Amino acid sequence: MAITAVRIDGRLLHGQVANMWTNVVGATRIMVIDDEVSNSEVAKAGIKLAKPAGINLSILNETRASNNINEGRYDSQKVFILVRHPRVLVNLIQNGVEIKTVNVGNMSQSDETKSITSSINVVQSDVDAFQELHSLGVNITAQMVPSDPILNFMDLLKKF
Repeated sequence: MAITAVRIDGRLLHGQVANMWTNVVGATRIMVIDDEVSNSEVAKAGIKLAKPAGINLSILNETRASNNINEGRYDSQKVFILVRHPRVLVNLIQNGVEIKTVNVGNMSQSDETKSITSSINVVQSDVDAFQELHSLGVNITAQMVPSDPILNFMDLLKKF
């Protein structure tokens, strides 16, 4: 399988991802990996509305996503993986999925988060997961839209 891009975005699939990122990365399939969303018909319906025409869509829990990827189910496709949290990517890697680069787009603000950039907000468990990804050799970048400069996320994380 050709994983063409992996993005952390708290909004998962939305207009910006559907219209800009999908074209830039040349995806033929968007794979939303989220245990909560995969179990909610309402959440899945909302994501399906944002799917660009002509692009395949999978909305899977972590276990099924890992299994499908490792079984070669998408080998002939260019897959764009979307997750909300970095821990999901650590889990995928620990389950044998090869991930080399991750783009961090939007991580929403809450009362518990600390801002890294205007669009990236993290809690300590996110920081721990990012550090684990980094230690696993994953290149982590930050870029909200394709026209923005690509930033080294680990440099930004030092502000935490």
